[in-house]
Amino acid sequence: MSEQPKPGPPQDPFGKPASPEAAGLFANALAAWHLRFGADNDTRPEDRVGFLRMVIYGIGAFVNNTLAAAIGGMLIVLNLGLGMDPALVGLLGALPRLTDAITDPLMGYISDHTKSRWGRRRPYIFAGAIAAGLIYMVLWWLPLGQSETFYFVWFLVGSILFYLAYTIFATPWVAMGYELTPDYNERTRLMGTQNFIGQLAYVVSPWFLWFMTNKDWFPDQVEGARWLAIIIGVVVIGLGILPAIFLRERFAEAAVDDNPEPDEPSRGLVHSLKDFGQGLKITLSSTSFLKLGAATFLVFNGFILISSFQFYVIIYYVFGGDQELGSEWAGYSGTVGAVSTFIVITLITWLGTKVGKRRAFFGAIGVSMVGYALKWFCYNPEIPWLLLVPAPLMAFGLGGLFTLMGSMIADVVDEDELITQERREGMFGSIFWWVVKLGMAAALAGGGYLLNATGFDVELGGNQAANTIFWMRVCDAFVPVVTSALAIWAVWSYPITEETANATRLELERRRGTEAAPAAS
Repeated sequence: MSEQPKPGPPQDPFGKPASPEAAGLFANALAAWHLRFGADNDTRPEDRVGFLRMVIYGIGAFVNNTLAAAIGGMLIVLNLGLGMDPALVGLLGALPRLTDAITDPLMGYISDHTKSRWGRRRPYIFAGAIAAGLIYMVLWWLPLGQSETFYFVWFLVGSILFYLAYTIFATPWVAMGYELTPDYNERTRLMGTQNFIGQLAYVVSPWFLWFMTNKDWFPDQVEGARWLAIIIGVVVIGLGILPAIFLRERFAEAAVDDNPEPDEPSRGLVHSLKDFGQGLKITLSSTSFLKLGAATFLVFNGFILISSFQFYVIIYYVFGGDQELGSEWAGYSGTVGAVSTFIVITLITWLGTKVGKRRAFFGAIGVSMVGYALKWFCYNPEIPWLLLVPAPLMAFGLGGLFTLMGSMIADVVDEDELITQERREGMFGSIFWWVVKLGMAAALAGGGYLLNATGFDVELGGNQAANTIFWMRVCDAFVPVVTSALAIWAVWSYPITEETANATRLELERRRGTEAAPAAS
């Protein structure tokens, strides 16, 4: 049971009085989040996670987001630093992610069925963090003077290994979050806190290109990428192992025993494969889940598809080909957007409890559409600072998406249990995040081809054709507007409202009996 802090002055995440001298702005903001959304009197003491444990779980979100942002944000160096064809760069971002179609659900199933003295999740989180950090460092320590084909093969093989290690860390980490507390509201607070902390990665990552391009530190971008990868790898290892060390699983002994008959030694494997396949089939048959998956794919896909376009438009349109100055302002814009996301998470969490999750989703995505469209007017060579204006509005897209989707999927898990009388948190969670990764893979691949289609030529520097600049701007501003509109359409018929969710919960509690009902009462 987590010991709750005694009443007193506001505290920072580590239990010390918060003050401008003792804590940074981020720590104070995090403490303010906890004071606003902390455990209420309806949550049993034994069901409370405790703020420090929430922070440690949130550190896993920071590592998870850092890995995702780093591999996507640094790939641009292969084009700008090594001159690789943008289409090939896109393929390098996409092809390794396709393996996640198998590894994500499989890792979720393996984690659910693992039996060890350390639990079902913690060994994988620990080993996965170390492996992902080490492989990422090696991946970017490029042999110089090689051919485009060599670099393509190097990154393809290395990225596949990296994403495998990434999956070994991330999938059990996600599953651990589902079981840290059985309380409905405490789970929401846990996920809100981890999302809040995880956004810190997106405050830092927009500066990766500026770091690698800084001529005062490195002779070229390739050398900058080498040292940035070392820093990222060390951070991933040092922070990624913390959830495995300090968190304890509530259901560490809950792995399923297949119990094969003594005279049928292969029955355990056959049964496991059938069980895995059946669970996958049932999960994908949920209409409600498919709607949420489609909306996530569209919103995230639209954002990632033009994520590199923003850099190109800022560098080659707003700043006439000046990579160093353009990278600096791209960093400013990304940081403004990332900081704004902290506010968005708080606002959308509150809004979702007032008007419902579906309506809050419509509001968040609608605001982000306005932000994307404003890029057409605010990305202006005459007034460069205007490029900061759309960033806070665009933050409503991913900020709202990942604040609401976890909660909505929890409702889908209840709906699924009502129909099948089984719970599949691990399978739903792994497939949902595979959809996110699939969106990233498709977008990274499509983004390279789309950039080629505009006629962009890195050799021309700031002398890109006017038609090229025009189509780059069109894609940058309006592709995510279209995909976001389609996402709203997908969720428009999402059937689970607050009333139906409450009715489902009451029926599930009736089936389980009084003692199995949720603790809050």
